[in-house]
Amino acid sequence: MALFSKQNKEIFCNPLNLDNPIMVQVLGICSSLAVTSLLKPAIVMGLAVTIITAFSNVIIAAIRNTIPNRIRIIVQLVVVAALVTIVSQILKAVAYDVSVQLSVYVGLIITNCILMGRLEAFAMTNKPWPSFLDGVGNGLGYALILVIVGALREFVGRGSLLGFQLIPQSAYDAGYMNNGMMTMSAMALILLGCVIWVHRAYFYKEK
Repeated sequence: MALFSKQNKEIFCNPLNLDNPIMVQVLGICSSLAVTSLLKPAIVMGLAVTIITAFSNVIIAAIRNTIPNRIRIIVQLVVVAALVTIVSQILKAVAYDVSVQLSVYVGLIITNCILMGRLEAFAMTNKPWPSFLDGVGNGLGYALILVIVGALREFVGRGSLLGFQLIPQSAYDAGYMNNGMMTMSAMALILLGCVIWVHRAYFYKEK
């Protein structure tokens, strides 16, 4: 099979839209609510999940024929835990402030249902390259929603993006006020619901 065959393109592209892990499969909701109050941690979390999902898929796909069926979940958890530890340590070394903002949620990637679902549903039955594309696609699909929600919450709630103030001081002098509710987790849930609603209204029609 060619590296960029039609089937491989579908494996990569479907999670970005028609089979998005958050909008369609409704997975990974907890972390998407917890880390999206600011855009920067949302981006970092999305990239971390993408990297871990991609490489754990490759590793499991490469050794899938040697894993005894009765302990496959344990093996998957060990692989994911090792990758999460590596990513967590790198994050603390190069972006300590973001790692503090993400708190325990990087460690909880170990139990992320998107990641474990792809290992069990795809990597255990496919070769490494398609598994890598599946991992990258699902990770980016997850990251896409985090970025959308994080950008909306930071802009409306704080008037900034990535820490840069976008709403001028003159607007505040004229009476404009940031929407403090956007910094609350409840608004993350409402925004996420709106994103899912718009996506399904646009791409799915009732029969």
